[in-house]
Amino acid sequence: MAKYLIGVDFQPGNVDTPMSEWTPEEVQAHLDYYGTLNEELIASGELVGSTILTGPDLAKIVRSEGGTPVVTDGPFQEFKEWLAGFQVVEVESEERAIEIAARVSAVPGPGGVPLAQPIHVRQVMDDAPSDVDSMDDFLRTAEGVR
Repeated sequence: MAKYLIGVDFQPGNVDTPMSEWTPEEVQAHLDYYGTLNEELIASGELVGSTILTGPDLAKIVRSEGGTPVVTDGPFQEFKEWLAGFQVVEVESEERAIEIAARVSAVPGPGGVPLAQPIHVRQVMDDAPSDVDSMDDFLRTAEGVR
């Protein structure tokens, strides 16, 4: 079985209305959908973990050359590019990870309309690169060479 990260960012999908303008019932339906999906994934044994991240305004960038770190706000990407949260699932196949991501993408928005948000699906590596050859293999896939 392989683990996959299912990542949600702040891209609106089919709906441009900010959540701050949704009705309380629409927000609750959105949250309930995620809750039900997570309960199903827990029951099936596929959910390894999930996390919601604080807003981008609380993010920090840390740089160090081995001494005192320099901490700044940023990196000031567009809001829609910030990771909002993620789930890690352990599933039999990439196809199953994609099925789960499709359900996340269909979370309801205003009027119950599925948002169709773009959802990231990335396999979690079994082992981090530990030598030059494995780092070279990793960098080739990071650059789109498979």
